[in-house]
Amino acid sequence: MNYLLDTHTFLWALMDPDKLSNQTTQILERSTNEIFLSVISFWEISLKFSLGKLDLKGITPPEMPPAAREMRFAILSVESEDASTYHTLRKTSHKDPFDRMIVWQCIRRQWPLISSDRRLVLYEPQGLLLVR
Repeated sequence: MNYLLDTHTFLWALMDPDKLSNQTTQILERSTNEIFLSVISFWEISLKFSLGKLDLKGITPPEMPPAAREMRFAILSVESEDASTYHTLRKTSHKDPFDRMIVWQCIRRQWPLISSDRRLVLYEPQGLLLVR
């Protein structure tokens, strides 16, 4: 099964795996699952790092894609269909543009999103499959 990681889930898997839920750990370890990380997460990490809002504990944003690949995570690009249909994602009180694009990528593909962000339940009525 295909899954997409939320940005914080990727960072936890990379730097602090004890923060991952048992269910998430099992999903990541199951060899039959394909785990994806959106390029949006790299953009978010890079931006927050440049603003001093994110401590990466000795790793830099350019080292993130190779680290993800080393962890056997596939990189998901933003396709033209993701961008051109993004406007159909209904507005909610949740406005984070990084999260919204990651959510939209999951909804379009019908992939579960692995995230502990409780605000994302707002997208479940729109088709988001959320794994906590």
